Amino acid sequence: MLLLRVELPNVPGSLGRLASAIGAAGGDIDAIEIVEKRHDGTAVDDVLLEMVGGAMPDSVVSACTAVEGVRVLWISRYLAGGNLFLDLEVVESLTGEPATALDRLVELLPVAFRCEWAARAKLGPDGSTVELASEGAPADLSLRPGSGLDRQTIGDDLVAVAPVGHKRVVAIGRRGGPEFLDSELARFGHLVALAASIARAAR
Repeated sequence: MLLLRVELPNVPGSLGRLASAIGAAGGDIDAIEIVEKRHDGTAVDDVLLEMVGGAMPDSVVSACTAVEGVRVLWISRYLAGGNLFLDLEVVESLTGEPATALDRLVELLPVAFRCEWAARAKLGPDGSTVELASEGAPADLSLRPGSGLDRQTIGDDLVAVAPVGHKRVVAIGRRGGPEFLDSELARFGHLVALAASIARAAR
């Protein structure tokens, strides 16, 4: 399974032309999600696909870039269960067990945001202390203190950080990319705040 992130014109027929190009290059589309719609008339979509008949990922990239106005931002292997996990599914899972909402959130975020890991940490004067982390999280989670939503870098990982109470944060990381878009950062912050609210209400 591959995850392809593309920028394309936000006009009728654009997605159809992209899908046709992917299919002609040997890509079988499993799911498409709109990640961001921009003011400049473009959109960013995530496409989950499989290669068939011995086709190579490079052929899909070439086919996509041959479509007018399309730019491939990222392509990588995608192993998170072979599906796209929507925010509504995250919320349903959090409300199902409200007392453990913040713990469950750490489990769900890597799939919801197509990233390698998630962690919850407490920030202190001597660095950050990990309270809970998913598989793949860095052993040394050196996060800088901040006052709100933030982007940071840890080694090769691009990291998004959201506050979740007094000197505590939730972080998600992507190894090498793609970068977290403004729309993803806003969604992330909303889900973290929602999980914190659900957990508080359950006390």
